[in-house]
Amino acid sequence: MAENQSIARTFPVKPKLKPTSANSTTPTPESKYWRSFKTPKDLQSQTLVSAITSLSFSPISPHDFAATHSATVSIFSGQTLEPKTTISSAFKDTVTSASFRSDGRLIAAGDLSGAVQVLDLKSRVPLRRLRGHTRPVRVVRYPRADKLHLFSGGDDAVVKYWDITTESKIYNLLGHKDYVRCGDASPVSDDMFVSGSYDHTVKVWDVRVLNSGSVMEFDHGKPVEDVIYLPSGGLVATAGGNSVKIWDVLGGGKLLYTMESHNKTVTSICVGKIGKESGEEAQQYRILSVSLDGYMKVFDYAKFKITHSMRFPNPLMSVGVSPDCSTRVIGASNGSLYIGRRKVKDSESLELGGFGGGFAPVEEPQRRVLRPSYFRYFQRGQNEKPSEWDYLIKKPKKIKVAEHDKLLKKFMHKEALVAALSGKNPENVVAVMEELVARKKLLRCVSNLETEELGLLLRFLQRYSTMPRFSRFLMGLTKKVIEMRTEDIKSSDELRGHIRNLKRDVEEEIRVQQTLQQIQGIVCPLLKIAARR
Repeated sequence: MAENQSIARTFPVKPKLKPTSANSTTPTPESKYWRSFKTPKDLQSQTLVSAITSLSFSPISPHDFAATHSATVSIFSGQTLEPKTTISSAFKDTVTSASFRSDGRLIAAGDLSGAVQVLDLKSRVPLRRLRGHTRPVRVVRYPRADKLHLFSGGDDAVVKYWDITTESKIYNLLGHKDYVRCGDASPVSDDMFVSGSYDHTVKVWDVRVLNSGSVMEFDHGKPVEDVIYLPSGGLVATAGGNSVKIWDVLGGGKLLYTMESHNKTVTSICVGKIGKESGEEAQQYRILSVSLDGYMKVFDYAKFKITHSMRFPNPLMSVGVSPDCSTRVIGASNGSLYIGRRKVKDSESLELGGFGGGFAPVEEPQRRVLRPSYFRYFQRGQNEKPSEWDYLIKKPKKIKVAEHDKLLKKFMHKEALVAALSGKNPENVVAVMEELVARKKLLRCVSNLETEELGLLLRFLQRYSTMPRFSRFLMGLTKKVIEMRTEDIKSSDELRGHIRNLKRDVEEEIRVQQTLQQIQGIVCPLLKIAARR
């Protein structure tokens, strides 16, 4: 019993506090940008049958997107974000990858049966069936602008380059030793593409030069889950394990940076754009990565840092961003689709012809260029940015006028002198006195000063009349003040105290001057003797 009582009396250990990021308290402008992707209120939540293996956006506006799940390819409208078409009759097994052609009319998809289907989006009829893989197909990609070819890779460790018109393979690209799980086409050349495999390698292929195999090879160090070209075409990003790596293709395959911010396997990456379509803020690209830990990370590969992080309730399998960066879609392992559309201001949405509810437009119409021949050119307002040939006229800065200057403008001479004496700048006081001398009003102001105001003047004269900068002017003024206000000084103990202090300071200054004259009398003969030698 004693032992049980001792156990019951033990104190519970407090849980450790979880660290909070700075973004949670003070979000940055970029965090606000990525948080603005929200699901419209009138859009129903989309949950598909099984895990969403891939997401692909059409390059043609309004940028419909395809989600592959089970034995189905679901096409969603880029305008309403609702399901538009479902293609399932053409597939016999789970669809793993889909890719739109450059004109957005056809879509190619591969499944676990090893077949690649080319389908018409309008009729949903398979136009071509490409057979050649002996194991499941994991990646299918169209080149950037080529409509007649595509490449695919699968669990047979082979990358195939196809001629769609004849339904025949042109090349068998060998070199991988394990499953080929991902790939991407070059944004600058239709003849180049990259593939990633579970053998930890990423290979760069050029169909013009295939005598010696792949053109270049990277070792990611972990099974490669996804690989993409960055928009410049000179960099490649790879995802595998819990890391995303950036490689310099033009520099010979040099590793530039490794991002290890996920706790579990990174399953998919894509490129998103932040900023405007043109101007200084354009071309700011980011890498979006999703992982089985449920996090989406935004990585600025120009500065090599994480700029935003977002948590989702389920493990994430795929991610995609529309070419105009108005829509972001994330697919989860349980079939959930997290669709977000970027919000803009109501005025901007109306001006650009956007959707109701303040969501980003699909197409941004060209704005009419204002010219001097248009009436609106002269009503642009102060916030309009100047063009190259405009003359920028800046408004002069407002000068802050001191209180004594305002009073002088109103010819309130006595009040101006008192206001200057109340300040702490002796130069302003002397300047006001000289202005009053020029107006022939200084002695009249002195004669009209009250007892407290006269005390301010005597205190100022005591402090600064012996300074070499002001002594010539202030000593003469001191003599006039004492002659004019003698009776007032005699009747006030405070004013007599100021006069005593003034007398003491003047006598001290006289002694200093006499001492300096004696020193000068000693030094001058010595200087003359030194000059003769």
